[in-house]
Amino acid sequence: MAYDVEKTEEEWKAELSPAEYDVLRKAGTERPFSSSYETDPTVGVYGCRACGAELFRSETKFDAHCSWPAFYEPLAEDRVEYIEDRSMFGGVRTEVRCARCGSHLGHVFKGEGFGTPTDERFCINGIALTLEPKNS
Repeated sequence: MAYDVEKTEEEWKAELSPAEYDVLRKAGTERPFSSSYETDPTVGVYGCRACGAELFRSETKFDAHCSWPAFYEPLAEDRVEYIEDRSMFGGVRTEVRCARCGSHLGHVFKGEGFGTPTDERFCINGIALTLEPKNS
């Protein structure tokens, strides 16, 4: 798929830390509970660390007790893309990628019974995000 932001692997490696590169470009997962974004109360917009695209609003973040930041919906459906992920033995998940640069963000899970408007949990690697606080 063609993305608005396309770079060579060498360019991504030069711009991202090794940990960021592993998650964003190689679909890795950061360590559980390693992101302060999981419980950060700051009001603002979460963007893609790789390209800056605005992805999620803090108002849609909720405490899912899942070890990573969780949101119940993206800022807009055209901001993310969904890929069937069969990398886990015996299961199928839905990978979430940035629609602007194709970077791996995390996974979305449905029907878990959270009391959110969508009953979805976008389980997103904090290292894949930046937070732009809302001006008061």
